[in-house]
Amino acid sequence: MFMPVGTQGCVKGLTSMQLEEIECQVILGNTYHLGQRPGKDLFLECGGLHKFMSWKRGLLTDSGGFQMVSLADLSDVTEEGVTFQSPIDGKSEMLTPEKSMEIQNAIGADIIMALDDVVSSVKISKERFEEATHRTTRWIDRCIKGHKRPKEQALFGIVQGGLDDRLRDISLKGLLKRGKDLPGFAIGGLAGGEGKEDFCRVLESALPKLPFNKPRYVMGIGYPIDIVICTAFGGDMYDCVFPSRTARFGNALVPEGTLRLKQAQYKTDERKVQDDCDCVCCLNYTRKDLNKIAGKETEASIVLTYHNLRYLMRLCKQMREAIEKKTFKAFCVEFTKKLYSLEKGVPKWVVDAFAKVDIDVST
Repeated sequence: MFMPVGTQGCVKGLTSMQLEEIECQVILGNTYHLGQRPGKDLFLECGGLHKFMSWKRGLLTDSGGFQMVSLADLSDVTEEGVTFQSPIDGKSEMLTPEKSMEIQNAIGADIIMALDDVVSSVKISKERFEEATHRTTRWIDRCIKGHKRPKEQALFGIVQGGLDDRLRDISLKGLLKRGKDLPGFAIGGLAGGEGKEDFCRVLESALPKLPFNKPRYVMGIGYPIDIVICTAFGGDMYDCVFPSRTARFGNALVPEGTLRLKQAQYKTDERKVQDDCDCVCCLNYTRKDLNKIAGKETEASIVLTYHNLRYLMRLCKQMREAIEKKTFKAFCVEFTKKLYSLEKGVPKWVVDAFAKVDIDVST
C-alpha cells in the first residue's frame, strides 16, 4: 500500500474526493507540522483530522521524528526529547515522546508512530547512531505509556540503527519484546542518500525478522522500483513526497520510467501519458497538451499529481493480486523488464536485490 503525503492535512493539488477516486486508502500527515499549525486544540474542537479534511478513510501520522533530519539546523536532541526552533515564529518548543502521543491522540489518525531519535543514514558518527538506537528503544516505552487511545489508534514502533546490522538487530529485538503493545512495525532511517546496496542489505536483513501477521512499513519509499523491491523483501506499506513533488516539476511516472514532459520531444506527441491508465489525466490530456503547461501552470501540477498517485495505487494493487495468485516473481520480472526497456540494461543493484529473494531479472 502506498500512502500519499499530506504533511499539513492535505495532499498538494488534490481534494479528498479526488484521492478517493484514485483508490487511496491511507493518507500520511505530520505530527510536528500539524501540531504547529493548526494545532492540537483545534483538532480536539473539530473532532480530529478526519473531519478537518473531510476524509473517511485511513490516516497515519508520523511522530515528528523525521524533523530531526529535515530541520536539523533548528533542532537539539536530548534524552528528554527534541527541541525545535519553530520555522513559523522562531519560538523554541520541546517535542517529547509523551507530547508526540498527546498531539497524535488529538489528531486522531488510525495509525500513529512512536517518536524515534532519527539520524541521517549518511551521518558518519558511530557514537551518534549508537546513542540514537538505544534512545529510540527507551522512548518507545514512554510512547506506550503516553498513548491514551490504544483501542482506537494503532501505535507502530520504528526500527532504527542506520546502516549498522548490529544496531538494527538491537533496535528490532527491543521492539519485538514490546510487541503486545505494538500492532505494527516500521523501518526508518533509510532513503536518505545511502547507496542502494546498503539500502537493500538493511531491508533484506530486517524485514523477514518482523512478524508476518502485523503490517511492516518501510518509511520514505516512493520510487516504483524501490516499492517493488521492498515488497519482494516483505514490506507492506510505503510513503513519500516523490510522486506529487515530481509532478509539480512536470514529470509523469509510467511503466517505462519517467516522462519529463517539459522536454521538446513531447511538443507534437499526441499520445496519452499512459495508454492503459484510467485516470483523469490520461483520459483528457495528451503529452503535447501537457508539454505546453508542465512546470508552469497549476493545472499541470494537479493532473500530473493525480496521475502519479493513481499509477502507484494501481502498482500496489497489481502486486497484491500477483501475490494472491502466486505469480509475484513473474510480475517482478515483467515490471523490471519494462521499466528498463529504454535503457542499456537492468542496473546491477536491482539484479542483485531481486536475486536475494530468488528472482532473476538479469535477462
